[in-house]
Amino acid sequence: MEANIEIDTQELGEKIVRVLKTIYDPEIPVDIYELGLIYDVLVNEDREVKILMTLTSPNCPVAESLPLEVEEKVKSLDMVADAEVEITFDPPWTQELMSEEAKLELGLL
Repeated sequence: MEANIEIDTQELGEKIVRVLKTIYDPEIPVDIYELGLIYDVLVNEDREVKILMTLTSPNCPVAESLPLEVEEKVKSLDMVADAEVEITFDPPWTQELMSEEAKLELGLL
């Protein structure tokens, strides 16, 4: 008999964020989360994750590989049943979306 396990979506969200912070934009030495490339992380009760993200530019050299890396790393979490990444350029990424930490690291503060 399979138990209906209540998942803590906040805890899972935090784990996903930790994974996202291990993925770096190849052009900027800051992780994609601090860069502000992640617009939204949605988790449903079936532990399926949808990530809405952008790239620093539509011509980003990792436009193909970066979303795949995000998908694979998030799927590798035990609590995640499935993950899907959707890329959007609306709104377009700007430096304003970076965290204070990222701006500091890049000498923008």
